[in-house]
Parts: sequence; structure tokens; C-alpha cells
Amino acid sequence: MANCKKVKISQFLKEREGRYDSSDEAVKSLKRLNKIDFNGEIHLSDKGSKTDMIIIKPEDLVISGINVSKGALAVYHGEEPITATIHYSSYVFDESQIDIDYFKRFLKSQSFVQMLKDQVRGGIKTEIKSKHFLPLEIHLPDIESQKEIISLFKRIENEMDDLSGEITNQQSFLTQLRQRVLQEAVEGNLTTKWREQHPDFISGDNHASKLLEKIKAEKERLVKEGEIKKDKPLVPVADDEKSFDLPEGWVWCRLGDSGVVNPRNYIDDDLEVSFSPMALISEKYGISPMYETKKWRDAKKGFTHFAENDIAIAKITPCFENSKACVFEGLINNYGAGTTELHVLRPIIINSKYAYIFVKTPSFLADGQQRMTGVCGQKRVPVDYFQNALFPLPPFAEQQAIVERVDKLMSMIDESEKQVTARKEQSEMLMQSFLRETFAKE
Repeated sequence: MANCKKVKISQFLKEREGRYDSSDEAVKSLKRLNKIDFNGEIHLSDKGSKTDMIIIKPEDLVISGINVSKGALAVYHGEEPITATIHYSSYVFDESQIDIDYFKRFLKSQSFVQMLKDQVRGGIKTEIKSKHFLPLEIHLPDIESQKEIISLFKRIENEMDDLSGEITNQQSFLTQLRQRVLQEAVEGNLTTKWREQHPDFISGDNHASKLLEKIKAEKERLVKEGEIKKDKPLVPVADDEKSFDLPEGWVWCRLGDSGVVNPRNYIDDDLEVSFSPMALISEKYGISPMYETKKWRDAKKGFTHFAENDIAIAKITPCFENSKACVFEGLINNYGAGTTELHVLRPIIINSKYAYIFVKTPSFLADGQQRMTGVCGQKRVPVDYFQNALFPLPPFAEQQAIVERVDKLMSMIDESEKQVTARKEQSEMLMQSFLRETFAKE
């Protein structure tokens, strides 16, 4: 580094001496430094402390012994003295030798951390004290070089801020785009051309109204054979409930009309099944849950049950708002169990992934939030909402076309997100590289 000399920190920093009992008149009436955040902002408090205290005067450099390497240091610009606990130290500094902005960045560098390890006997356990700090020898440029370095830092940081803002906007746009794709899918807007090309798949016996009749007949058969319990009839969809016009071949129904809600499984106690707690269910579209293994005897009571191709959505806040949902695939022996904080739908003659798309749409989630019950922080979506949610049902063949279209679009968004993330990581790595080069030893 040009114009650089090796000096002890004590050459340009002088500790403000004095340690006071918290009841001492010298500190009793002073405001107390509550914390210095990692951005270097000082926060004050009127509350006292029972520990010993120091005094900080205007224009002192204040350092947190615990978090200095994370950026917890600042110049106090107040008009009146303040006090702080002995976990802080206060210094008068020589402006002709040190630029505080330069020094702040140096103390956040890896070079400073390594210096502590190299020069402090026994290392630092939890807190850097002035006796460790002041004797350290550092390579210090002259004051003009320091100011030039800081000027370059600020230009780079401004460019980084602009880039970070652009990346944040891109990430927000991609999040909104995901939501728009899901909503457009269940409104039929992604398969307009498909319907034009396949008119026979949306009319006659392929019309969604015929599909509903088949689902109803299949449910009646399963009830008769004792495989499921008979549902209470759901209220028909009224015209004033319909939030948009459906494409040709579609019908409105209730989500509960399309399958069995919160089914029970009756299988052998010794059978191994998949177990998926809430933590293993992803918020991101298209990510299958991970599984552990349990014997059915250990999972048949006190858990939510599901089977291969069932869909589930979290019913508790904030997991519901974050759209934790999944299609269960690859289950051990085709069965599983999980947290009781799930609503499960077992679709009948319905593409599970289409139903999954529906429960992740912004409209379904927004309506569910309005109907949550319970106390703040523990609110839940009631099963009535899950059963009675308005469900736009396409013909069976179009459901598959929708799933394929959504999967393709989501893959494209995933790739864009990877590029945005990589760009962010590259910019952060460049900044860290610049820090290392700037403060590296000669």
C-alpha cells in the first residue's frame, strides 16, 4: 500500500479514562448508550444500569467490545455527554492521523480479525478491551491516502446500492410473476390456444360438468364400500360468488366437491409409512416434501393422514400465508402422516397438481386469511373454508395442459432467479475482494 507506515493504534487513539459506579452523581443524570447497531447508528436510553459505567463526550469514537468487527462503532455527535456500560470504550482520536470512515472499514475487515488472532496472546474470547485494542500494530496510509480510499469505497458502495436496488426489484418482480402465473392458470388464460386446438376435449362427455358427475358417482361408490365417510352436501355455487367468467368447458364447484377432505387411512400397524413434519414442506412451487419413516402404529393417532397424490396446505399462520403446500409423491408404501396443522384433499378423478396450483393462488390465500379464526399468532384456516372454497374446474385433459404450462413457466422463472442470485453473490464477492486487497498487509 502506498505511503504506508506501521503504527500502534494507541498513536492516534487515546482512551477516555474513568470508571464510575452506576449510582455516582457523575453519571446518574446522563442518558445511557443503549446500543450501536451494525450500521454505526447510536441509540440512547433513559434507563439506568447496575453495572459500572464510562462517560462518552461529544465527538468521541465509541466502540462496542463485543461487536466491533461487525460494525458496532460510531462517533458520538451529541451536544451533551452520555454514559455507557463498560462493554463499550470511548476514545479521543487524532484527525490528522486517522480518518474515522477509513478506520471503521478497517475494523470490519478480515485483516483486523486476523490481526487480533496474531497479536493478542491467548486470543479474544468474547470481548475486545482497550488493553487488547490499543497496542495492535497496523499498516496505516497517510491521511490523504485514507481519504482517497474512502472516496473510492463510497463510489463503489453507491454503485453496489444501485445494483442491490435493481436486484431487489427484479426479485420482487419474479415473485409477483409467479403469483400471476398461478392465478392466470386457474382462470384459464394460459390455455386459450390449447382450447382452440382441442375443441373435442372441452365439450360433450369431456365437459367439466360431466367430470363432476363422475366424481360424485365415484364418491358414492367409495362410501358404499366403506372406504370413505359420507360428506354433508355442500352448498351449490351462487352467481354472486363467482369472481370471474369461466372459459368454455369449465364449471364452478366447491373444492370439497372434487375429492375427500382430511381423509383417514386404515392400514396395517406394522407397515412403514412416510412422515413429513411442517418443516419438511416447502413454500416454493413444485418442491416435493422430504420424508422421515414411521411405523403406522406410531402415526395413526394424533397426526394428519395422507396418501400418494393427496395435496395438503398448511392451515396455521404464518405457514398458510406463505403458501406452504405440496403434492405428496413417492410415499413409502403409498401412505404417510404429518402435523395436524395441515388440511388434506384426496382428489377423485382430478389432477392433483392442478388442485395444488389452485391452493397456491393469491386469491385462495387472500380469501383464507380473511376467514382465519383463533387468537393472533395462532390463527387457523377452518376446514369449512377449505371444503367450500370456490374451485374453477376445467375438463380433465385441460388440467394436464395447465400443469404442463405452469411447470414450464415456473422453470423459466427459476432460471431467472438463479441468474439474479448469482449476480448478487458476485457483487458481494467483489466487494469482499476489494476489502481484502485494501487492508491486506504489505
